[in-house]
Amino acid sequence: MNRTDSTLEPVSHTHVPRAELGDFTAGARILTIAGLAVGIGLLSAFIAYGLLKLIGLFTNLFFYHRLGTAMVSAANHTLGPWVIAVPVAGSLIVGLMARYGSERIRGHGIPEAIEAILLRGSRVEPRVAILKPLSSALSIGSGGPFGAEGPIIMTGGAFGSMVAQFCHLTGAERKTLLVAGAAGGMSATFATPVAAVILAFELLLFEWKPRSLIPVALSSITADIVRRYLLGTGPLFPTPQHPAFVGPGVLLLCALVGVLGGVLSSLLTASVYWAEDTFQLLPIHWMWWPAIGGLVVGIGGWIFPQALGVGYETIGALLQGDVPRKIILGVLIVKWWIWAISLGSGTSGGVLAPLLMIGSALGGLESMFLPGQGTGFWPLVSMAATLGGTMRSPFTGVIFALELTHDFHMLLPLFVAVIVSYAFTVLAMKRSILTEKVARRGFHLSREYSVDPLEIIFVREVMRTNITVLPVNLSAEESARIVSEGPHLSQQLFPVIDDSERLVGVVTQKDLLRYLRNLAHEADPEGFASLVQQNPATALPDEILRVVVNRMALTGHTRLPVVDPNDSHKLVGMISLRDLLSARVRNIEEERHRQRVLKLRYLFRPEPVRSGTGRPEPVPSRLR
Repeated sequence: MNRTDSTLEPVSHTHVPRAELGDFTAGARILTIAGLAVGIGLLSAFIAYGLLKLIGLFTNLFFYHRLGTAMVSAANHTLGPWVIAVPVAGSLIVGLMARYGSERIRGHGIPEAIEAILLRGSRVEPRVAILKPLSSALSIGSGGPFGAEGPIIMTGGAFGSMVAQFCHLTGAERKTLLVAGAAGGMSATFATPVAAVILAFELLLFEWKPRSLIPVALSSITADIVRRYLLGTGPLFPTPQHPAFVGPGVLLLCALVGVLGGVLSSLLTASVYWAEDTFQLLPIHWMWWPAIGGLVVGIGGWIFPQALGVGYETIGALLQGDVPRKIILGVLIVKWWIWAISLGSGTSGGVLAPLLMIGSALGGLESMFLPGQGTGFWPLVSMAATLGGTMRSPFTGVIFALELTHDFHMLLPLFVAVIVSYAFTVLAMKRSILTEKVARRGFHLSREYSVDPLEIIFVREVMRTNITVLPVNLSAEESARIVSEGPHLSQQLFPVIDDSERLVGVVTQKDLLRYLRNLAHEADPEGFASLVQQNPATALPDEILRVVVNRMALTGHTRLPVVDPNDSHKLVGMISLRDLLSARVRNIEEERHRQRVLKLRYLFRPEPVRSGTGRPEPVPSRLR
């Protein structure tokens, strides 16, 4: 036997790592997906336009008994107490559509999009693409206190998924196109192309890679360009420009507003799921729940008409700062609770517009006590804080508010308030208003992104070189001696080399033990060489661990010989699944192990005090 328990010579790593180890993993395939995404963005703009017109049509029919597609406010109706019946009728139809059409049209759209991405391979049923916008338009048009953004995100995503399903694509590419449709729909609805992309990454994509960023961004840009011809340019809520600089005192007050926005976010989330839990207790089929929610909406709309519908005009008025106190209180009390109860009932509608309205109403209330910083300053800050805290999407909260108003001087105040609100909700709640629904369906969702340690650690850093190798002409006696030696039994795979010490294959410990058992009963004419598995899957020292993990998953082998990159038959080590776990251990230690790296020391050690004898006195221990 040439060698058994041996330390292999390390391979030289002075050469530059292989070219494929770049910053990103994008390839030319991204151009094809980007081209499809541009077409989906174009389609999403027309879908958003159609949904808004459909909402206008139902609003005119339900509240004014006329044909028309213009977006009008339901608050100006003259129905009197009969207005209570309108949301009930609309919600009853939605309940019937959900039961006999598709249950997936229930809810506010974004959790359903998340579920499709994570659990169904980014596949959305075609009927959802039809029923979701129709049910949402019915719900909102009959007075439902929702926004159009959630349904349009789900609808745009559904059409993006349908396009992807017609093409020969991977699951990851289908996900990109689904999200491209969702981002395009949001961009066309609000004229917020950057916020739409950020929302996609914070909520839907679960990755940050060029392969998804570029197509999603192009879809959002395309949708925003087309929107300008269909619906006009932004901003949706123009506000007077605020000062370019506010002092530290104002920023501290923005942090206080962020805390209050976080408190409101937590209460809003709790109220929605309290309503959902309450409906679960009812001894009737869930099909009837939206009608009950519609009854609450109708009563609230009779008391406070501004609570009905999307309420864009009320949001704009709050940001202009010319809203009386009774409107502010009506939004904070009536709008909040009819929205929470109707959403908890399972009807169809979005959450962004209600959050904007309720958050800006809180800011209007705060304006009565905080120092004035210009028209609509505190409503805008509170609106962004409430949105970012409730959805756990801080960058969306900031950029969305900036694009809705085009008041870019507000960047720093908004950023302070949103981050504080986000910090509050992250500490106070385990899940957001969006992920709670996914969790209640029995699934866990993590929204934390980090670099996998397997992406940055090389094979050479964790591979073992002190391993047992076997010669191809191993005799039966030598086989028995190897097995009888305890240390060798811990190795599950043995590389096999020829007389020139070149790798010819591998033998598993299981095969070696079976070979020895057979020798105890009968001769083995084929010999040890028949056990050798030739051309085994191997790893290279300069490969990152992610590549090796993928290779193990594809081949089913959890142990691989490591060979020289310049000579595929020169063995330099072995790597196993256990070695890969050491990378995880390193990451865990960095997360948990606390130590003080820099310690305080005296810059100048004091000179020892000399005694009368001429001998230096020892330095007191407290000064050492």
